[in-house]
Amino acid sequence: MKDVLEYTSYRQYIADYYADKKAKSAFTWQEFAQKAGFSSPVYLKYVSEGRFNLSEEATSRVACAMSLIGYEREYFFEMVRLDHAKTDEEKKAIFNKMLAIADIHKVRVIEGDSFRYFDSWKNPVLRELAPAMPGAKPLALAKACRPKITAAEVSDSLSFLIKANLLQKDEDGNYVQTEKSVTTGPMDVTPVAVRGMHRQMGEFALDAIDGVPQSERHFSGLTLGITRRAYEEIVQEIAAFRKRIVAIATRDDETDEVYRLNMQFFPMTKKSVKKD
Repeated sequence: MKDVLEYTSYRQYIADYYADKKAKSAFTWQEFAQKAGFSSPVYLKYVSEGRFNLSEEATSRVACAMSLIGYEREYFFEMVRLDHAKTDEEKKAIFNKMLAIADIHKVRVIEGDSFRYFDSWKNPVLRELAPAMPGAKPLALAKACRPKITAAEVSDSLSFLIKANLLQKDEDGNYVQTEKSVTTGPMDVTPVAVRGMHRQMGEFALDAIDGVPQSERHFSGLTLGITRRAYEEIVQEIAAFRKRIVAIATRDDETDEVYRLNMQFFPMTKKSVKKD
């Protein structure tokens, strides 16, 4: 099975550990539970399915049962903490610690690239801007960004984008995109970074109201009274609209300027309760 450092879900790791042992022997959930010191024969099965959580003491016993030691044990503990974390700040701090452990031991957490990409607005902006400015140095790219960033920040972002295979250099040394568009994957922790990016972009949108000429921006909004059925239909329409926008934006090879399109659809009142 995969190295523990390649996982981001401790529940999936437990499930895969069991499946791997089962494929090689007559291993059972009961045997697994007994090895970890649990009286219930299905306790760890239920943990892997998300029905039960592991306490810190139980986490230690499960790690021992799976023969995890040193950094592997530490990483497993962080996965449990990540799953149990309540706030975005906690999740982000824990996941960054997991990535640090993996980096030290030269293991790439694939989902980590997605997390890092959406963790800062600089990455998607420079992924679009760098190919549009052939031959430009980090300082020139930094001066083209809104809001202001440093050449060092540009260099850091470009290095990450190349390492994550989101950009590459052609034979002339110019940046080119490996894919036309980037979207979030199924990783559980990615939404933490995405929510952070939404906050960043929301703040930039507020600044643009006064900081960008009206001829270069478009702001509009609607206030609607709707049902739950209408909400679900509108969300589907927004998803289809996004796809059409991406198709329009990616049909041309050239880029004149990098824009951000925010779409927010959120409640302005508490849910009403209808009485018979």
